[in-house]
Amino acid sequence: MISKDDELTAFMDALSPRARLMGVDLGTKTIGLALSDVERRIATPLETLKRIKFTPDVQQIKALTERYEVGGFVFGLPLNMDGSEGPRSQATRAFVRNLKPLLPLPVLFWDERMSTMVVTRTLLDADTSRAKRADAVDKMAAAYILQGALDRYERILAAAEAAEDEAAYRSDSGLDAPPESGALDD
Repeated sequence: MISKDDELTAFMDALSPRARLMGVDLGTKTIGLALSDVERRIATPLETLKRIKFTPDVQQIKALTERYEVGGFVFGLPLNMDGSEGPRSQATRAFVRNLKPLLPLPVLFWDERMSTMVVTRTLLDADTSRAKRADAVDKMAAAYILQGALDRYERILAAAEAAEDEAAYRSDSGLDAPPESGALDD
């Protein structure tokens, strides 16, 4: 079974250089969208779309992907608290299945548990009015989801680089070489 880190690495490695990612928080009434920078380090809230029907929703998303030169999607996957998939996860997967023929970009599903709650708490802590919270929460949740994937990928790259540095150091120091015959007999 492929690990989530391997899945994330394969997804990121398959993208065109400098292609942005779009984070998607798919709700029943709205779709929160976020956008990465071209270096794929920072996620920024983009827009909250009011859901109409599948085709017009996809047309709006497609227009934004073309405008911002998006190379892939990070869809929030609404898992249950125990990590299992319920009806909302199935609805998200069905949306993506139907989206693929119309917008054939790579898709990564990312665990979105608690994203809306974290964003709502942040907005409450900032003393944001109820009206402004309602307008901002979905696109901010999309940014939170996307930033989670970007941050995890950075940690994977940093760990791989550290492992390479350690291997190079051991090789240069002779720490990986077996002891010479009789060296321990003295």
